[in-house]
Amino acid sequence: MSESPQNDDHEQTDAFEEMVDAETRRDPDLAVIEAGSRTLRAQAGPPQGDVPARPEDPETDRALRAVEEELAGRWGETKLDPSVQRIEALLDILGSPHRAYPAIHITGTNGKTSTARMIEALLGAFDLRTGRYTSPHVQSVTERISLDGAPISAERFIETYRDIAPYVEMVDAQQEYRLSFFEVLTAMAYAAFADAPVDIAVVEVGMGGTWDATNVIDGDVAVITPIALDHTDRLGDTPEKIAVEKSGIIKKDATVVLAQQPVEAASVMLKRAVEVDATVAREGMEFGVLSREVAVGGQMLTLRGLGGEYPEIFLPLYGAHQAHNAAVALAAVEAFFGIGSAHARSLDIDTIRRAFASVASPGRMEVVRRSPTVVLDAAHNPAGARAAADGVTEAFGFSRLVGVVGASDDKDVRGFLEAFEPVFAEVVITRNSSHRAMDPDALAAVAVEVFGSERVQVEPRLDDALEAAITLAEEEGEYSGAGVLVTGSVITVGEARLLLGRG
Repeated sequence: MSESPQNDDHEQTDAFEEMVDAETRRDPDLAVIEAGSRTLRAQAGPPQGDVPARPEDPETDRALRAVEEELAGRWGETKLDPSVQRIEALLDILGSPHRAYPAIHITGTNGKTSTARMIEALLGAFDLRTGRYTSPHVQSVTERISLDGAPISAERFIETYRDIAPYVEMVDAQQEYRLSFFEVLTAMAYAAFADAPVDIAVVEVGMGGTWDATNVIDGDVAVITPIALDHTDRLGDTPEKIAVEKSGIIKKDATVVLAQQPVEAASVMLKRAVEVDATVAREGMEFGVLSREVAVGGQMLTLRGLGGEYPEIFLPLYGAHQAHNAAVALAAVEAFFGIGSAHARSLDIDTIRRAFASVASPGRMEVVRRSPTVVLDAAHNPAGARAAADGVTEAFGFSRLVGVVGASDDKDVRGFLEAFEPVFAEVVITRNSSHRAMDPDALAAVAVEVFGSERVQVEPRLDDALEAAITLAEEEGEYSGAGVLVTGSVITVGEARLLLGRG
């Protein structure tokens, strides 16, 4: 990428600042994102994926923003009160919509959203109407609630909120604390699923398990993806302590699908399963990945499920961690259908292949630009960073990889950066627009200790960071095989996705 003349840079900066100023008066949290970089958008090509853009109709857009502002005025997702009392009170007034359908409930530290998307695809392939609730969102809050594999429309999101708003106000008036952002969204999801109606809900916890707002639901199948250290100030500072909280989603007579876990975490979950007479299926024992090899656009798998082997499954996602997520998702769906207990058979292999081939997981090892290749991954803790580092190395084999990192201030950023140190030739430190974003100078200070000053560049504004990283990747020439990985936070990835024209 050639550099623009200095006066052009100045004009572009002025124009950008004017757009930011105008947008700030409308919606501060989206200002920098939506002001964007026209240059980056033009290079990226047409939008892709199932991440919804802003509504085109101005009236609908205004109504959606009004709902977003009301939700944003409540407790954020990171401020928790260890109680399900408020959400239970609200759902009781709403007529217990969460009791209208069976559910697969998912917790863990990493891989929850991708696993939920795979489960949703599998169930949909068997002609079941699905509702999926996941968090956080990549770009639009409407992503969190999906029906039949697609995000709920802005119109339906607004209608659902308006339907429950009077009851939310009633509960607010009765409780010590108002319902939180996440509690209201959870109630909206459960109400939307009942109204659809869905045949089954696929529900991802927000944080933890026992006291999470989603845990008012009784999952027929409880899925626990790999546990690692994250949110240690709220969930505990050891895998064992975190497992105690997350095992709270295991309900009486449920089937528990356990991904590979640290021994101390697995023992906690197995103990909980015994206490509530739950059946356990363990990765590496009752199911797992038999083989995997890199393929164009993803990987080819042979999975062992609860009902037998499933060969020649193409998964259009990168990394060994996604293969393991696929094994967990398959076992969860088999368990829901009673395979391995009530039925000694396997699911139709052609349906399974078709379902996995259709899976997408925006912001998870997602390619959003070519020449040079730009990959987005929402890793935000050391375990996720290690998986992303392994995945990008295996799938792309870049001759040189430049990182763009914007992290939240409550994360183990040193451990995160250390995981990427062997694979990043240089790293561009930046920040996203969230109030939780780590100050780029503070993050850069840690990065310098990990990478050395000569490998660290600071660009506080995300569009500048993307431009800088792309320029660094292009320094080796058009055919060098260099690439860019944007990571550190779901918010960073979502904003980069918008800047690169994927929204």
